[in-house]
Amino acid sequence: MAGRGRIRAADIALVRERAKIDDIVGEHLQLKRAGGGSLKGLCPFHDEKSPSFHVTPSRNLFHCFGCGAGGDVIRFIQDIDHLSFTEAVELLAGRANVELHYEDDGGRPTGGPDRAAAGQRARLVSANAEAARFYAEQLMTPDAAPARQFLAERGFDRQVALDFGCGYAPGGWDVLTRHLRGLGYSQAELVTAGLAKESSRGTLIDRFHRRLIWPIRDLTNDVIGFGARKLMDDDPGPKYLNTPETPLYKKSSVLYGVERAKRDIARNHQAVVVEGYTDVMACHVAGVTTAVASCGTAFGAEHINVLRRLLMDQDEFRGEVVYTFDGDAAGQAAAMKSFKEDQRFVAQTFVAVEQEGRDPCELRQAHGDAAVRDLIARRTPLIEFVLRTMLAEYDLDTVEGRVAALDKTAPLLAQIKDHALRPAYARRLAGLLGLPDESEVVARVRRLADGGAAPERGRVRTPRKSPDDVAVEVEREAVKAALQCPEIAGPEFDAVRAEDFTHPDYAAVAAAVAAAGGAAGATVSGADWVEQVEQHCDRETATAMLTALAVEPMRSVGENDVTYVNALMARLQEIITIRQVAALKGKLQRMNPVEAADEYMKAFKQLMDLEQLAISLRKRAAGGLTP
Repeated sequence: MAGRGRIRAADIALVRERAKIDDIVGEHLQLKRAGGGSLKGLCPFHDEKSPSFHVTPSRNLFHCFGCGAGGDVIRFIQDIDHLSFTEAVELLAGRANVELHYEDDGGRPTGGPDRAAAGQRARLVSANAEAARFYAEQLMTPDAAPARQFLAERGFDRQVALDFGCGYAPGGWDVLTRHLRGLGYSQAELVTAGLAKESSRGTLIDRFHRRLIWPIRDLTNDVIGFGARKLMDDDPGPKYLNTPETPLYKKSSVLYGVERAKRDIARNHQAVVVEGYTDVMACHVAGVTTAVASCGTAFGAEHINVLRRLLMDQDEFRGEVVYTFDGDAAGQAAAMKSFKEDQRFVAQTFVAVEQEGRDPCELRQAHGDAAVRDLIARRTPLIEFVLRTMLAEYDLDTVEGRVAALDKTAPLLAQIKDHALRPAYARRLAGLLGLPDESEVVARVRRLADGGAAPERGRVRTPRKSPDDVAVEVEREAVKAALQCPEIAGPEFDAVRAEDFTHPDYAAVAAAVAAAGGAAGATVSGADWVEQVEQHCDRETATAMLTALAVEPMRSVGENDVTYVNALMARLQEIITIRQVAALKGKLQRMNPVEAADEYMKAFKQLMDLEQLAISLRKRAAGGLTP
């Protein structure tokens, strides 16, 4: 809303009143009467077998008792179409015929020119919609036989062409222009929309001629531009031609197929990025309904922002992005470039490359729909694909080759956004290079990730503690608390299994505490309690440190500080939960979500629960522990 202020509150209220929530929601799911003036249906925001999504028209509200989604009609449009509040209000206002007024922070009216701009957008959208209808009608004419043949040869019948709105640009120089001018659109509007351009003689002509046409839509399903494929040998233009930059069409953020993929991307927490229009069509027809493609430009930062919004890509693991590339050198180069941008994602990223170099459309032609689904299911972590691609450039049979390869790839591993994956890939790299001491590679990657291999001259650099070092420190503090103040550590300490401790001595102490009846069950304290624990400790080195653990001061603010101990126990459980999350992520990466769909979804749900638990524990630990 920069430049035109905020929408007047009275207008927002009028939009809420006129936009009937049952009508709006009813466009997206089937609603049935539920009694008490309510309607119910299957929730569009999560998978469910029994309807738990309720709409109350009298209050203009919705709520899902399964996933917790809820709000008014504006919130529903925000969530279902992934729009901002302002965008949702403007969309509903257009449908409800409500004129919106904008004002500044002082309540003063703003922006006549912006209202004109809004009117221009509506005209351009309308012109594009009419052009899409015109092109679709032309696809059935005799002159469009090459276009229909192109689609048929790639396995797309007439119904698929209709479903995707495919069309044909006729051969006349101004056939579309004359058609749209007859509908009342001005020459300026057609040029601004990118549908027509000026010829060398100064007359207006169509932008596309004798080409197969794909309409390109935005998230709200409006046609904002077109992609056109050359069909004739005597066509001097490029193989693919797209709408130029317009007020509607911004190629750096446009994704073909996003309007049909967005809900499954959000629901399945997966996005599949392919390279062309026919690949998107092949994927969707084959059942991979999360496929999208960039239009007329390489997949870049703004495209990533669009997908992050759909994936709800946050600090916690929320899903995956799968890139498909050709198996040739160009495909490998694309994978390398994608890895650089990949670090913008929080989601796990993968690459799917068909063994014989086929793209999804070619693969479907050769082996059918199941092969496309299997290609996506057999995806490989992007970092592993990039790593192997880089190592292929070196002679790993020579010392020089292995050293050079390590120099090239170690900085790459240091860039991995998921810190928990770095040591695992460092060990993988050591194995691929045939290095006997994997700890050297792990240490090198860690140093690079921490900012450099060596401290600056004259400056003492404090090394960053590794997650393993932090875990051992927390474990030591936890067993000290169980020995020194069992009445405070109590059930929280007892809830942690001995096998969840990473240090063998602290694990043995924890097992001994449990065998002695648990910290919560301690009836004595001090030396008597330590003696009871010692009687159940079966590890000599652990027994030897019991006294030290019982007298070593804890790092709390005060003696037996309750806040500190409670936060400490939460921190211990958080560390254990994070390890479980990392292990489950690895399991999900190795699973085939198609062949083991039930097991995959069960594991994915478990992962979501663990992530939420880790967040809760992190909040409990915050503030109670000193840095």
